[in-house]
Amino acid sequence: MIDTSELEKLVSKAMDDRPKPLSKLGYFCKPFRPDTGPFQDKVIKIYNGQAQGDDVSRLCKLHDEYVNLLRKLDVAFPETEIIAVESGGKQIPVIIQSAIPEKYMMRAQMLGCDVQEALELMDAAGATIAKFWNNLTPDMGRVGFHPSIRNFAVIDKEAIFFDSFPPLLHYTHSEIGEILLMFSESALIRFIGPLFPSKLASIQDEWYSPSETVIGLVGSACRLRPEDNQHFLKWGREFATKKMPCFAEDIERGLSEPPKLPKYWTRFRKILGLEGAPNL
Repeated sequence: MIDTSELEKLVSKAMDDRPKPLSKLGYFCKPFRPDTGPFQDKVIKIYNGQAQGDDVSRLCKLHDEYVNLLRKLDVAFPETEIIAVESGGKQIPVIIQSAIPEKYMMRAQMLGCDVQEALELMDAAGATIAKFWNNLTPDMGRVGFHPSIRNFAVIDKEAIFFDSFPPLLHYTHSEIGEILLMFSESALIRFIGPLFPSKLASIQDEWYSPSETVIGLVGSACRLRPEDNQHFLKWGREFATKKMPCFAEDIERGLSEPPKLPKYWTRFRKILGLEGAPNL
């Protein structure tokens, strides 16, 4: 059971002191792990957006449903809770998640291993992507998945997915676009986003496409390790045929060359100052 009073104190302090983040790659927030106290074995993610009242309540409800659905689809996911914390006269969604040691992060491992080990990491992530899409059924509604390299840890060849925000369940395309705007940590994005709503909303398109999630994973690996491009492209084509045959044609078409990020997203990343070079 989460001690909400202690969590409120932690959030209030974090809003003032800006603790050192575990990663500077996040669009919505900079996750951190407290050095001391009851949450020192947790990663804390504070989503200080513009949503209020019923919108926050719905978001928290769908978050819990989404995490439960991921597990139902056989996606390994750490212990995770979301709580709306009162701060500054508004409700702020806060995710409290069991911490995974840095050494297991897929991105860190990809940067420090040989090519065969990198391909084994891709096998682990790919297996999770395949389980998600192959187990998903139409009656589950509009469901998305964001299996990027930076959203996985890999322990003993098993991928653990840990990104649950925004909860990609039941929201419409336009509603996710609004969340991308409301919860961006960048005031500049919140200012200019309404001028380019379709561009901002299109960030999500990959998350709802089985083929694009695989293509995106391979593209990220190619950008992280450009010298191994051909190994990753070959891996992706073979993976599609063996594990996701229903989507193999689209995946193979998208892997005829190293996938590139859309220009609008690289521009957004630069505006946001998201650090990830050379993975841009």
